[in-house]
Amino acid sequence: MKNRAVVALFVAFLLSLPALAQQQPATSDQSSQTASSQSTTPSGDTATGKAPLQYESHQGFWGKVNPFARKKYVQRQTQPIRDRINELDELTSANSKMIKDVDGRAQQGIQQASAKATEADQHAVDAGNKATQAQTTATQANTRLTTVEGVVSNIDQYKASNQTEIRFRPGQTVLSKNAKGALDDLATPLKGQHGYIVEVQGFSSGKGQAAIETSRKMADAVVRYLVENQEIPVYRIYVLGMGNAPVPTAANSTEEQGAKPKRMSGGRVEVSLMKNDLEQLASGGAAQAK
Repeated sequence: MKNRAVVALFVAFLLSLPALAQQQPATSDQSSQTASSQSTTPSGDTATGKAPLQYESHQGFWGKVNPFARKKYVQRQTQPIRDRINELDELTSANSKMIKDVDGRAQQGIQQASAKATEADQHAVDAGNKATQAQTTATQANTRLTTVEGVVSNIDQYKASNQTEIRFRPGQTVLSKNAKGALDDLATPLKGQHGYIVEVQGFSSGKGQAAIETSRKMADAVVRYLVENQEIPVYRIYVLGMGNAPVPTAANSTEEQGAKPKRMSGGRVEVSLMKNDLEQLASGGAAQAK
């Protein structure tokens, strides 16, 4: 009997040793985890905004005695950890989505700002082109205004452009075929032009008023042909019967100075085309319009 009691006590002592050894490390680990959590993480200052997980110290009778961890016990101890991990995953996903949304809005804002900058640059280029065009137009207008002022100031200044001479037989005032051809060559280019006058001077042999009348008739024959056949306006023609007035000596004449002007026999009409700068101004304006 005594031997059985001693054996039973010895076996009970052996079984209690692992339980005591398991209880002491758990208690020390619990105290160390509690101290570290209190020192590092303040209450409520976590990623999820919840209090830190607490170690479950109550294990029951079999938890202290049994040296091996049970499945339900492990699940009960790890379930709060899994729940907290799931919460952190959800929080991380929400933060990632918010970051993507912010980045998308930022990229959209950058693109809109870039488009606005490009549009502003295009407007600036267009404004520069318009300013250059306006400057060119102003320069052309200034040049044309200067030309117009010069033409207006010299509106009554005519220069000889072309001249022809029509011969008549003594006592006749009818135009010959050659005379009509010469007048056509002179008047045809004048159609549609401006800024010109036609000067017609008749000269006749003879003396006195009879010579003046004859020269006037020859000049009238020339004017009549120009008006009827070439449609030259009458207001552009100036007629003068010179009679037997002497022909002035040419500027390049080789005759000696002081010699009397030469008189010519027969009748003749001198037709002179005189132009000012209006035609040049009109042609310049048409070229600029093109």
